[in-house]
Amino acid sequence: MPRPYVLLSAAVSLDGFLDDTGPERLLLSGPADFDRVDEVRASSDAILVGAGTLRTDNPRLLVNSAERRAARVAGGRPEYPLKVTVSGSGELDPGAQFWHTGGEKIVYTTDEGALRASALLKGIVGVDVVPTGPGLDWRVLLEHLHDVRGVRRLMVEGGGKVHTQLVREELADELQLAVAPLFVGQPDAPRLFGTGEYPLGRMRLVETRPVGDVVLIRYVPTAPGTGPLASAADRRWLELACELAELCPPSKTAFSVGAVVVAADGTELARGHSREGGDPVVHAEEAALAKIDQADPRLAAATVYSSLEPCAHRASRPAPCARLILDAGVRRVVTAWREPDTFVRDADGNGLLAAAGAQVAVLPEYADRAKAPNRHLASR
Repeated sequence: MPRPYVLLSAAVSLDGFLDDTGPERLLLSGPADFDRVDEVRASSDAILVGAGTLRTDNPRLLVNSAERRAARVAGGRPEYPLKVTVSGSGELDPGAQFWHTGGEKIVYTTDEGALRASALLKGIVGVDVVPTGPGLDWRVLLEHLHDVRGVRRLMVEGGGKVHTQLVREELADELQLAVAPLFVGQPDAPRLFGTGEYPLGRMRLVETRPVGDVVLIRYVPTAPGTGPLASAADRRWLELACELAELCPPSKTAFSVGAVVVAADGTELARGHSREGGDPVVHAEEAALAKIDQADPRLAAATVYSSLEPCAHRASRPAPCARLILDAGVRRVVTAWREPDTFVRDADGNGLLAAAGAQVAVLPEYADRAKAPNRHLASR
């Protein structure tokens, strides 16, 4: 399912609150951070908030800088990003600023909520109401944004319930936190994240920097998904596998492939690429697995990321890569590109893996990246 890059953005107190319980919104950020957020908005195709945030904050969700709006227009984009809200009930205030400022708006809701929202928002120009089914389905929502509305970068500004759902469903590609130097300390105040089950492991820190008197912290997820549906971390690891494929010495008789093996908690166990170390026939998955102790208990819950479908037939070694993966105990594979008939007809490494009980996810949106170092083989 191709979907937008999902960036969660929030400002929090030192004790993890989004706001206090007072009648006015607590301003956690200062002028410098508000300007940074405006820059992130300007770089996004769409900005999303939950219906609860619309009710409590009544935001406009605009790009405030005239220069940034002009740059968007000069680049062939709308002056303002698409504004998005989600509401299971469809109970929305037609008088909110959200509907009467900026450009186009879209509401994602349930089948029942769509009837209510359409009636409440009737007559407001530029508003689209889209049901996602009996319940609010985030994957349907993201797919619709990508395929129908052309959104490639989605900024999510809250509230805490929305952030929690996207992280727990492993759909958040990045978390940007502005940590303010104050405490709230009120037990009934809204927190950034709720309780419940979250993905395993530690997120990876990619940036920290002061912005005025707040500190910006950026994290990305690392823990692989656990089923056939791709997580945000799956996409990041597969992107790395495609980057590794670009390191392969070119060959006229074999594909250039990259592979990464990742434990369930997001720990990278090994990586490899075709013809690594000067071996003219070593495959990427083979090179990566050879670096891991086969008695490592983490292999059973690990995921192998390969830019190309693991081979099912091979002349240069006794066992193809699909068999090596299974023999290592791995039962989940994420790949970008099905093996073409260039060297082996009807190759079906994914089928071999699936027949042995492994879960296989194919992310075709990364196929072009995987094919890039193999363009010289296109005429074969």
